[in-house]
Amino acid sequence: MNGPKVLNFSAGPSKVPEEVLQIAQKELINYNEQGVSVMELSHRSKTFEKIIETAEKDLREILSIPDNYKVLFMQGGGTGIFAAVPLNFCPRLKECTADYVVTGSWSAKSAKEAEKYCKVNRVLPKADKYTTIPEKSEWKLDPNASYLYYCANETINGIEFHEVPEPLPNVPLVCDMSSNFLTRPVDVSKFGCIFAGAQKNVGIAGLVIAIVREDLLGKEADVCPSILSFKTMSDNKSLYNTPNCFAVYITGLCLKWIKANGGLKAMEERCITKSSLIYEIIDNSNGFFYSPIDKKHRSRVNLPFRIGGEKGDENLEKKFIEESTKQRMLQLKGHRSVGGLRASLFNAISVNETEILAQFMRKFQESNQSK
Repeated sequence: MNGPKVLNFSAGPSKVPEEVLQIAQKELINYNEQGVSVMELSHRSKTFEKIIETAEKDLREILSIPDNYKVLFMQGGGTGIFAAVPLNFCPRLKECTADYVVTGSWSAKSAKEAEKYCKVNRVLPKADKYTTIPEKSEWKLDPNASYLYYCANETINGIEFHEVPEPLPNVPLVCDMSSNFLTRPVDVSKFGCIFAGAQKNVGIAGLVIAIVREDLLGKEADVCPSILSFKTMSDNKSLYNTPNCFAVYITGLCLKWIKANGGLKAMEERCITKSSLIYEIIDNSNGFFYSPIDKKHRSRVNLPFRIGGEKGDENLEKKFIEESTKQRMLQLKGHRSVGGLRASLFNAISVNETEILAQFMRKFQESNQSK
């Protein structure tokens, strides 16, 4: 597609801030007058050491990460960490039980992966569709669980926790924050472990960030691969093996961008403004647009919706995709497992870009709603 830059509403890999891309473009061939690209730097060099140390320093500042937490830059994506969590926190594996709060596709996949290594207690009643988060009174928690796991934002289903769940005493809280990481302030001290794929809000694919409380390190199962061991990665300052150097570099630039644009408070305000623009159109469309998600638990970053009611009108939805693509708006099709439409409004998506989408939605309704 030639011409001006498109509006990219992809759920991931998602849009990278243009300012970041411009810096990366400028430094691509000759980083910091080193005469080589970041992609060619030795990960043992002083130059790259400064890149990764600065990225960690900026992340600690942005999130106010306490000193008793380790920051790890790992590979394998969020899906790799699905296995790393039970392997690190269930030393006796099949003798251990882990609580999983399954509220959508990604937490369900994580629970399924964990079953290879430990006993999984699904704390919520089984649901035919993921449209809400059941009240805490319905949760069946195990007081002897090795950890309580949840996904803060379900990218596919559009469900987000707007409050941090409280685990039972002495049960560490583990959270997959991949799709709402750095979109809002977070009290890291409430968690035993936070992890997030970088390709949503803070970089490109190929990197996952893990934040782990120090007292939970060194408890991994004997069969835990070194590459997935939080202790091994911590002891080696994320350099046990060759990391994805370029992804770490881009994340470092994204962290600088977040700081320069007001930090997490500003990111949260942008998130609320952007999602409100789209939800207001949906809710005031007299049923033309339809959101299947309980309003209390709607995601502010991944907004699935249908046209023509709960089941959707496939012809109209196809037309919506075709016409939005002509308007240079991409990746608005819903995930293949749920269908429909979806707008992902990660950090790099501006309020102005969201307003363009909102305007298109209004015009589309005016042209296609039955009189």
